[in-house]
Amino acid sequence: MTEINVWAVLVAAVSAFLLGGLWYGPLFGKAWIRESGADPQKGHPGKVFGGAFVLSLIAAYAFAMFLGKLPLAEAAFYGFVAGLCWVATSFGINYLFAQRSLKLFLIDGGYHTLQFTLYGVVLGAWH
Repeated sequence: MTEINVWAVLVAAVSAFLLGGLWYGPLFGKAWIRESGADPQKGHPGKVFGGAFVLSLIAAYAFAMFLGKLPLAEAAFYGFVAGLCWVATSFGINYLFAQRSLKLFLIDGGYHTLQFTLYGVVLGAWH
């Protein structure tokens, strides 16, 4: 296992957290709420956002272990592939069985594809 740059992991997690704020806020927030049936008034914001950030840290750290010290372009490519072909497709399988909409799949799968691409960019740029 290669040495992990914890600062790069932290920045990667923050970047994905900020992307999520834009993605599920002004970009696709209303459509996501409509398609998911979520009630934004439920759940304590500290628990929701704190939990999301901790999970983002875990994902970024695990991805850093997976990537090692790959160059930026290769790390970004692997991030894209991981987001699209592992995470988004896994959501797709669940969404098919749960009979969720294609629109919801595209919103969530698109976010996670960009999330892992960002992880790759940050981790590839900053070993």
